Amino acid sequence: MNELQDLKALVTGGSRGIGAATAIALAERGADVALTYNNSADAAAKAVKEIEALGRRAFALEVDAADAVAVADGVQRAADQLGGLDILVNNAGVGAIGPITELTLADLDRVLAVNVRGVYAATQAAVPLLSDGGRVIHLGSCAAGRVTSPGMTLYAMSKAALVGLSKGLARELGSRGITSNVVQPGPIDTDMNPADGPFAAAQIGDLALDRFGKPAEVAAAIAFLAGPHGAYMTGTELTIDGGHTA
Repeated sequence: MNELQDLKALVTGGSRGIGAATAIALAERGADVALTYNNSADAAAKAVKEIEALGRRAFALEVDAADAVAVADGVQRAADQLGGLDILVNNAGVGAIGPITELTLADLDRVLAVNVRGVYAATQAAVPLLSDGGRVIHLGSCAAGRVTSPGMTLYAMSKAALVGLSKGLARELGSRGITSNVVQPGPIDTDMNPADGPFAAAQIGDLALDRFGKPAEVAAAIAFLAGPHGAYMTGTELTIDGGHTA
């Protein structure tokens, strides 16, 4: 697999879970990869070593995804170290689950700072750096299209915002051949939402497939959008949710 040979990618929040799986999947297909992390330096170093073992260059940058100035600076540093930028994967995200009457304004500010403002800042910084024909891929959530349980209001709102952002970008960047898409995962087995966690049974009960997804399955879809076969897909939502929205 070399469809991304020598392309340069940045994956925000790329130290673990879907982000790490994505960084590795892009490297497996020939890309050099920079990834950002916040509180997981050891996991980031592990991901870098795995990428380097594939014969690709890799860099880990400590960036607070809630700090829009730091996010924009991280994008510039990534492009400087990679020698350009072809692919931006906006993966960094947080969740705050609970009744709207119990979530605080601090919860609101934190979720929107990371899931919306940080994504906007990363994209804004990346646009002038991206090569023509580049890719912008946002990690959304199936909750943006269908909310099946209480307590998801804030998280769903933040992820729904990415759909509007992505569609607007598709129109804005289309003349340069740059695509913008949202990947909408369902329940994925990560440390944030483990398949054996206390809420797993209820989530599985709402799926058409009787299991959680794997980070590598989402990463493969992201790699598809990043590659040549995804060149005519833009402004779309690619759902990988085990039938959550069926």
